Amino acid sequence: MDPFMQAAIDEAQKGLAEGGIPIGSVIVHDGKIIGRGHNRRVQEGSAIKHGEMDAFENAGRQPARVYREATLYTTLSPCAMCSGAILLYGIRKIIVGEHETFMGEEALLRSRGVQVDVVHNPTCIALMKQFIADKPELWNEDIGE
Repeated sequence: MDPFMQAAIDEAQKGLAEGGIPIGSVIVHDGKIIGRGHNRRVQEGSAIKHGEMDAFENAGRQPARVYREATLYTTLSPCAMCSGAILLYGIRKIIVGEHETFMGEEALLRSRGVQVDVVHNPTCIALMKQFIADKPELWNEDIGE
């Protein structure tokens, strides 16, 4: 398995262990993780701490060039909010663990020149399917339903 997708999965599993939603993300530049995060909406009572947003927060201020050269890995297809951050910071490539349980804004990202590769990772799919079955109300809250 790609070690960076595994790092995103590890983040998702951390989130689940903390009582949150199992979505993780890492931002990679020059072969190194510069930001990692997981969905912390429940843990922090946050409206915006999705996995990708947490990874951006933890990457901190970076020159625009760094984000343009970076690849973002995420266990789940990015929602509209996270896709907006991807576009704002100029990320040009994302690797998505799965989009079977939730289809985010992949078409928008592609239309704006972002390379979106979906790897259909069975661990990512199983994590989300189990979570959605166990906590449908929390899942619906996270996606705004």
